[in-house]
Amino acid sequence: MNNKKEGFLYRKVFSKFGKFFYLVKKSVYFAWYRHHFLIPPRVLLKYIKSFFAVLKRGNNASNLFVNQKAYLNWFFENNKDINHEQFKYNPLISFIVPTYNVSRKYLSECLDSLLNQTYSNFEICIADDNSTLAETIETLKEYEKKDSRIKVVYRQENGMISKASNTAMGIAKGEFIVLVDNDDAIEKEALYYIVDVLNKDNSIDMIYTDEDKIDFKGRYMEPHFKADFSPETLMSVNYICHLCCLRKSIVDEIGGFRSQYDGSQDYDLFLRFTEKTDRIYHIDKVLYHWRQTATSTAGYLGNKSYAYVAGKKALEDALKRRNLKGKVLENPRVSTYLVKYENDNELVSIIIPMKDKANVTKRCIDSLYDKCTYKNFEIILVDNNSIEKETFDMINYYKNKYDNFKSIRLECEFNYAYINNEAVKEASGKYLLFLNNDTEVITPDFIEWMLGYARIDHIGCVGIKLLFPDKLVQHAGVVLGYGGVAGHIYVASSYNDNGLFGRLVMPYNYTAVTAACMMVKKEKFDMVSGFDENLKVALNDVDLNLKMLKEEFYNVCLSNVEMFHYESKSRGYEASHEKHNRFLAEQEYMKKKWGKLLEKDKYFSENNL
Repeated sequence: MNNKKEGFLYRKVFSKFGKFFYLVKKSVYFAWYRHHFLIPPRVLLKYIKSFFAVLKRGNNASNLFVNQKAYLNWFFENNKDINHEQFKYNPLISFIVPTYNVSRKYLSECLDSLLNQTYSNFEICIADDNSTLAETIETLKEYEKKDSRIKVVYRQENGMISKASNTAMGIAKGEFIVLVDNDDAIEKEALYYIVDVLNKDNSIDMIYTDEDKIDFKGRYMEPHFKADFSPETLMSVNYICHLCCLRKSIVDEIGGFRSQYDGSQDYDLFLRFTEKTDRIYHIDKVLYHWRQTATSTAGYLGNKSYAYVAGKKALEDALKRRNLKGKVLENPRVSTYLVKYENDNELVSIIIPMKDKANVTKRCIDSLYDKCTYKNFEIILVDNNSIEKETFDMINYYKNKYDNFKSIRLECEFNYAYINNEAVKEASGKYLLFLNNDTEVITPDFIEWMLGYARIDHIGCVGIKLLFPDKLVQHAGVVLGYGGVAGHIYVASSYNDNGLFGRLVMPYNYTAVTAACMMVKKEKFDMVSGFDENLKVALNDVDLNLKMLKEEFYNVCLSNVEMFHYESKSRGYEASHEKHNRFLAEQEYMKKKWGKLLEKDKYFSENNL
């Protein structure tokens, strides 16, 4: 064997071993944070299969469904024939299809998928944008003769997609419109599921579904299992995309599509539409297939770089309409956006509970004073039963050095909720930043980022991405269902992993964020009566987030903002028998308090788990 081949073989073998040990390490983190090592046998079997699938796949992607074969099996198992009910409410729905130089094959597949709908009260409104490809025109004329529900306008000049779509809407008579690209396809039950929702609540104005892509061989791939309506996510990326059904009267009210946003015209429309209504519903079924072609954004976003620029313009316009000061930044990790909101330099009260381990707390506080670019804060250090001389020396040192540092002492059993509630009474700031003492600043302007979001009226709790010292992910959002009640998503993911659709590198709405680093407006914290003191150690932050949701606020994790979390250095892990029993008791308390709300997470699909 020559040296070149031998070197290649060695690298391949060591790469495989490295991957194996990385996955083992990740699995240990995962088993602890999701299940505290108490994994039901059925679930354990699923994880073992997933482990070997990821190992074989040769990458560290976050979802098993990047394995196309696994997804195809899942899709066909979950798309079986259904029993159809007779609806009392049968609205006319208008498909809006702009066409331009699309091949006969793809256009036929698209139109056939529309005509094959099991719900029949629809029309297909097509505006051809002056196609020069003969087979496009021939196909349209052929289908016009096939079905009277197909209506075509042949534009005399090419106006691009917004003008063509508006032309199609001009002939639409439906109460609702559904947007379809001329080379895509939809499931035959798509309209049935939409009308089923409208029969349960006909005040709904916007309905969107999950989607996937069609590869170059005609096979389904890359499913996008979406969250329920998530306004901060929408300000990062057009996650709504396809399939989307809109009440036409609102589309008419806001002026339809705008040509200056061609390439991201849907994004611009959705941003304006969602400013007019909060009657928005998500159907968690894959009902739209987005075709990957050599020139489509489904194949590669870089094929339409103008779309990225147009999306940025749409976001900047949205900020102006909403009277929000901020900048739309390019995301360096993925082809999405980062909106950084401005603030008015409000006072932020940083609350840090601690017990001894002065060196741990000192690292946290020094990083705040030395690294933070935001200076208008106060630190409230809560000393809970410290006994070490080094602790008191440290407290006195900071009191003498900084005017914006103060401490309070609470001599009581450890109760995280009570300790923080008491500290809030001493806070002068308009905003509260709850921070564990075993954290360290990475992103210097993290307070500016968090404060910009916490100031927005509809936002409750704001969190950020936390990393273990080895830079594996410790927190990037909390999802219901982990560990019985809730747990951190993406635990032990690689720092280089962007997460599903960029979840690890940009703002996303989640059900909850951890209070290890969490900001909230004091007024809103008081509105929900702060932390529940029945939850002494675990899940009190989840409970607070759920109370925010109950008040119709949204919680958000800014995963583009980072901090180290050295994880329970002061208190230790919940590993003793007594502590574990307390953990189980607190889970039971949450289940009784929140009931069915815990059964399904609105902001993270169970299909992604």
